[in-house]
Amino acid sequence: MPREVSDEESITWTCIQAFAGLGNDPEKMDAARVDGMRDQVHVVCTPSGGAKSVRLELPGEWETNLSDEDLLQAIRSQLTEETSASQV
Repeated sequence: MPREVSDEESITWTCIQAFAGLGNDPEKMDAARVDGMRDQVHVVCTPSGGAKSVRLELPGEWETNLSDEDLLQAIRSQLTEETSASQV
């Protein structure tokens, strides 16, 4: 199920767990998990307005237990990391 958060620049980010549409088969659920991290899953966040999507590694219960501010901070951190890497 997608989750939406809006940042201070009025960009709405729609986040969804990677492979969420594969169903509840345990083998398919493992596809979304971060390698070597049973409690971490891949999440893709897509912004409104055409900016670049980001891929995050978040706790398995991110949809209900991660605050909007923590989710936005994870997005900002990933954007900063990607920007820094592209400038090298």
